[in-house]
Amino acid sequence: MVDRGDARPEAPARPVRVVHEVPYRAQWESEELVREIVDGRLDASADPRWGQSGAASAEEYAWWSWRLCGVACLRMALAHWWGVNPAAMALAEECLAAGAYLRDGDGLRGLIHAPFAGYVERRWGLAARARELTPEEVSAEVVGGRLVMLSVHPSIREPYGPEPVRRGGHLVLAVGATDTALLVHNPSGFPGESQAFARVPWRSFGRFYAGRAIVLGPPGALSS
Repeated sequence: MVDRGDARPEAPARPVRVVHEVPYRAQWESEELVREIVDGRLDASADPRWGQSGAASAEEYAWWSWRLCGVACLRMALAHWWGVNPAAMALAEECLAAGAYLRDGDGLRGLIHAPFAGYVERRWGLAARARELTPEEVSAEVVGGRLVMLSVHPSIREPYGPEPVRRGGHLVLAVGATDTALLVHNPSGFPGESQAFARVPWRSFGRFYAGRAIVLGPPGALSS
């Protein structure tokens, strides 16, 4: 992840209040169990709904589930614009084939923004661009009707918590903006607290945001 150490939060230039009614998806099939899984009290392989992911086994699901934040964001966008709900593992395999994920021994590199955006356009017919955006530009994209996948630190689920050690490493989907906060769907957010339409104050946002984004929109919504 690129760490733009000079990126500081800026409030939108004028008062706004836009919220897109986007369905929420967690990166684990049982969204109500996310806190237990993230805290280590429940292994992801014990998720009772693991089979809905399309994984061949609970172990395969557990390995992938920690890496599916970008896939979860795409599932939300596809549900919003096309009303479809592809299985998470089907999308993950397609992303592998497109070069958006790269196998690295026992690990995985990705989500890699540029090939992912190309895959989304070719496969799903949405407009998609990998970009570097300021917080003000993120707000403008959301106000303009787009959804924005944002590279942030996972601790954004607790925006008033300690300073993160770095920026980036996780993807959330920006679905709304006001003059004081960004609203995000967080695939690893905690139920009842930071999953759907989670409020991240602009004054805190820059602590987590790496400055890198993927802008999604309906066909023809984005310039080159």
